[in-house]
Formats: sequence, structure tokens, C-alpha cells
Amino acid sequence: MARQIELNPVSHLTIGALGLPGQRIFYLQGSRGTHTISLVIEKEQAAMLADSFEGLLGELDKKYPLGTRDVEDPLWTDMRLREPVEDLFRVGNMGLGYNEDGDQVVLVAYELVEEDEDPNVVSFWASRAQIRAVIKRAREVVAAGRPICGNCGRPIDPEGHFCPNRNGHRH
Repeated sequence: MARQIELNPVSHLTIGALGLPGQRIFYLQGSRGTHTISLVIEKEQAAMLADSFEGLLGELDKKYPLGTRDVEDPLWTDMRLREPVEDLFRVGNMGLGYNEDGDQVVLVAYELVEEDEDPNVVSFWASRAQIRAVIKRAREVVAAGRPICGNCGRPIDPEGHFCPNRNGHRH
């Protein structure tokens, strides 16, 4: 039977990666008090999540202006993953929502499962300031990977890479 976990509100929310560039494992991690949930995500999901959060915040800022109640929270300076990082599941799909009463953004992560299985679900409820910090962190983590070849757009490993646009010469 699938589990549903609600972290409402989160006391910590971040995106991070462990491992060497080219072999990194990306995580979405949230905590409520001492209860920490780590979920495995793809690099592309981290980048997409930052873009989606940014779009949502833009819409919210127009529809529900903040005024003075949502200032940048100085408690969100430590965006590192909390140890030990033990993943609960690999994320298949994610959805975003907004609760106007609590002025909270909700990120709902669904487990990647086979077609006929019910996924585990984790909901992370966060303030707009927390989401702004996650956007910045996600972009930093995604950009910290391998450099990209200017000729072919593929990642360059530490030992170089085969570039099809250089007539097969190593770059």
C-alpha cells in the first residue's frame, strides 16, 4: 500500500547532489523538525523544478502581492543536504500548488512506479522565501556539473570527450 507523507510546513527544503560530476545523484530533500525525507531526482528534474517554481512565484507575486509579510528569511542560508542521505524513492512526477490561506507553495512528489502500481507521495509545504532559496540552490547545483563542449554541446569528462564536430578528435 502506498504511503502519503506531508511535511507541512517544511523547516528545511533543498536540492543537492552527491558524487563526482558525471556520476552525481541528485536529491530533493525536505525536513520538518528532525524528520528528513530525501528523494532521488534527475538533473533535468532539478532544472525544471527551478524554472517551474520561478514561473509560479511570478504568477503569485502578481495575483497575491506580498507586502511586508514575506521577507527573505535569513534562516535559509544553509542549503546543504542533511546527512545521512537515505533516499525514500526515485521521483517520477511532480506537481506544484498554492494554498492562499497559508500563503504556502506545495510541491508534491510521486514515486516512479510501474503502470499498475500506486506511488508513494510526499508533499513539501514551503513559504515563498523558502522556494526562492530552492530556486537559487537548484541552479547552482545543476551548473556545478561537467563543463559543456562549445562545439557539440555534450559534457566534457575529466579525461576529455569524443567530439563529433571536431572530426573525431578528442577535446
